[in-house]
Amino acid sequence: MMEEYKLHRNIVCIDLKSFYASVECSLLGLDPFATPLVVADHSRGGGSIVLAVSPYLKKLGVPNRCRIFELPKNIKIIFQKPRMEKYLEYSTKIIEIYLRYISEDDLYVYSVDEVFMDFTTYLDYYKKTDLEIARMIMDAIYKDTRVYSSCGIGPNMLMAKLALDIGSKSTKDFIAKWDYDDLPEKLWPVTPLSKMWGIGRNMEANLNRMGMYKIGDIANYDVKKLKRKFGVLGEELYYHTHGIDMSLIQEKLNFKPVNKSYGTGQTLFRDYYAPDIFQIILEMVDDVCRRLRVSRKQARTVHFGIGYSKDTGGGFARQVSLEQPTANETVVYRACLKLFEEHYENLPIRRVNVAVTNLVDKQDYQYSLFEDVEKIIKEEQIFSAIDEIKLKHGKNSVNRASSEIDSSTVKARNEMIGGHHA
Repeated sequence: MMEEYKLHRNIVCIDLKSFYASVECSLLGLDPFATPLVVADHSRGGGSIVLAVSPYLKKLGVPNRCRIFELPKNIKIIFQKPRMEKYLEYSTKIIEIYLRYISEDDLYVYSVDEVFMDFTTYLDYYKKTDLEIARMIMDAIYKDTRVYSSCGIGPNMLMAKLALDIGSKSTKDFIAKWDYDDLPEKLWPVTPLSKMWGIGRNMEANLNRMGMYKIGDIANYDVKKLKRKFGVLGEELYYHTHGIDMSLIQEKLNFKPVNKSYGTGQTLFRDYYAPDIFQIILEMVDDVCRRLRVSRKQARTVHFGIGYSKDTGGGFARQVSLEQPTANETVVYRACLKLFEEHYENLPIRRVNVAVTNLVDKQDYQYSLFEDVEKIIKEEQIFSAIDEIKLKHGKNSVNRASSEIDSSTVKARNEMIGGHHA
């Protein structure tokens, strides 16, 4: 029965190895496999997040994401400040390399450093195997950018990804090709379970409690019991351990995502308490509400979360439904403050999250007898004007006066791409 669900295509997944660190090594003319380089803003202190480490440091056991103070002290590390604009420039250049060899209809950009490609119709054209075409493209990437890559090849997207994540690390040329017959030997012995794409720490803990510690344990478990326990997710997980995945690159490209929420999160570089944290919350609410207005949307639900410092641990995440949909800063900010006052434990704060969901198209606001209608209308006009100025002249062209106080982070964040320096 499972045979009918098996795709037999030539799918390739290419990942740029330690991408940010490799770009920095490329720019400095250094070998990433012999250079102890990390991408992090050292000027922000030991609590700053490390965005990437070179393959040399990875081999020594240094994790890709950690804090500066967690890096080994016995190695003379080269620190490079993140340059997101430069990484995006390299990423664009490498995508152009892919498009030299295949049509954009057969390319799915999964992230800034990872893509899927369907080589099925190109084998006859190039008179080469999928492995030979992959090697040809990887050589071109290195020749043009001095960035190394790794590759997984399989009969579907899932298998290509598994071959990349698990198999390519142990091959000399960083290429691994898997087929369905390889799974009992190459995938099923894998442990811990979270090494497999799609299994997070929570799911791993749940499966461990059921006596499953290797991927093969899931593959040989009763699929009906998995479905009863985890629903469709459990059934899907069972089929994934057998390499079954029905998604096609071409279908992924035709999918048009719909925004069902807007949110922002911020990891702080020092401990915050009330009232300083209110400035951070207000700036994040401004950002979320601006995105609502630009999209001509309003939200019915506000989500707010706080994470305490590492030494303390814990935090909270709560939500509140509004009486009517809004994109008004004051309404959303008050909702966040209400949740803060109800759940905050007077502990040092290192993480804040603000999001809005249950979005609807913009509609007329129904004012109550107790609201200052004139004030609300004036506020809306002011923020609409601010939106237009920011759109034309950049996010930092106009900010609240409070952005000048020490607790504010908005000006620095507005100069970043994806939360990092451009």
